[in-house]
Amino acid sequence: MRRRLVISYLLLMVLVVVALGTPLAVTLTTRETERVRADRLADATRFASLAGPALRGGTTGPLTNELDSYHELYGIGAAVVDRDGRVVAPSPGWQPPPGTREALEIALSGQQTSRPDAVWPWLDGQIVVAVPINDGGEVLGAVITASPSDGVRRTVVTWWTLVVALGLLAVLACVLTAFGLAGWVLRPVTELDAVTHEIAEGDRGARVQHRLGPPELRRLAASFNHMADVVSDVMDRQRAFVAHASHQLRNPLTALRLRVEELGPSVADEQGRAEHQLALEETDRLALLLDALLTLARAERRENQRVTVDARATAASRVAAWEPLARHRSVTLRLSADPGPVYALTVPTAIDQALDALIDNAVKFSGAGGEVTVTVAARNGGIALEVLDTGPGMTRSQLGRATERFWRAPEVQNVDGAGLGLTIAAVLVDASDGRLTMHPNSPRGLVAALWFPASDASDDPASAPVEPVTEPAPPARVL
Repeated sequence: MRRRLVISYLLLMVLVVVALGTPLAVTLTTRETERVRADRLADATRFASLAGPALRGGTTGPLTNELDSYHELYGIGAAVVDRDGRVVAPSPGWQPPPGTREALEIALSGQQTSRPDAVWPWLDGQIVVAVPINDGGEVLGAVITASPSDGVRRTVVTWWTLVVALGLLAVLACVLTAFGLAGWVLRPVTELDAVTHEIAEGDRGARVQHRLGPPELRRLAASFNHMADVVSDVMDRQRAFVAHASHQLRNPLTALRLRVEELGPSVADEQGRAEHQLALEETDRLALLLDALLTLARAERRENQRVTVDARATAASRVAAWEPLARHRSVTLRLSADPGPVYALTVPTAIDQALDALIDNAVKFSGAGGEVTVTVAARNGGIALEVLDTGPGMTRSQLGRATERFWRAPEVQNVDGAGLGLTIAAVLVDASDGRLTMHPNSPRGLVAALWFPASDASDDPASAPVEPVTEPAPPARVL
């Protein structure tokens, strides 16, 4: 934007300089040429006044001496011709220049003439002046002079150089002024762009200075800050409501479950006991849903503070934590990674919680005899983790909706879960500037891939502030 503004200002200034400088240069050239032509016409007129009696009396000696002295003093050739165009008194070395015939024809018709009209720097030639010789109203002949134009051209070039120099100075001043003006105008826009990116990356406290630039942009900055405050407040209220509501519902839900459990002994028939068991399961499902809502609210509220994490060690701890459940369900769970640490830069617990959600889904849907493989590798300038399973997989439309809140595939509506696990994982991965993608596995199953930026500390592992890795039991499943 700054470059375009400066170029537009510069183009406008160049057009103004050209529009003003070109007529000035032409005027200076014409004026200098007219000055020399007037001087030569005065000299030729004086010679014409001397040549009239000389031509009538046939004594051209004194006139020839005058022409010789004129040539010797000024280096200008001159000649006197009679009415028939014959040269009767030339200066030493006289050679008729181009255009002599036309000039003599005009002079012999009784009119003064001079050419060229203007001496341009790129044209070479002589200034030709012809004046008629009149005596008693009769044209006896003409005086013609041919003076070099080098001096005029040098003067014109000097004037043009001065005009160009002044134009360049004006353009330079315009460029400096344009940079200052563009900076003053665009500084609020630049800061607004930077603050917008900061807010998009999670820094909701970033604000624009509203005392920079033109009044219109100051008002825009103030309006933007007000909008950011309102949006931030609304988001805080929304997340606080979700967290508080989820937390406050836990106590009555716990009391409700206890009362439902106490009703168990009083249920006598078989159908009543089955309904009683279903009620208990629904209260457990609701408890899982409240836990997931609390986890999601904390994940969305968390500031984007980045820590360096050993992705391989974290993946190993999560595989070890989920291995008992996988073994209980007759699913083979293993880790495939090169030895040695690989460091990723993420928000706290992003890799842990994302792997928990993905491994839980893979183990849950692979079925007895299935296989789940977790891989860790450095790839594409970052750290890639993949969870591959041999389950039923998902269709293309289902993959597009997998990270929506509370969404569950129609065929797994009766499977334990709340539909928030992948949503939480996507929030944490996005806050880490990472990517979460899913695609079908070959020949069957699903591949859930995570990618996180690599940490600069990977070149010096000893100095990396690695997040401590623990091996807790598998968390409550939310998918």
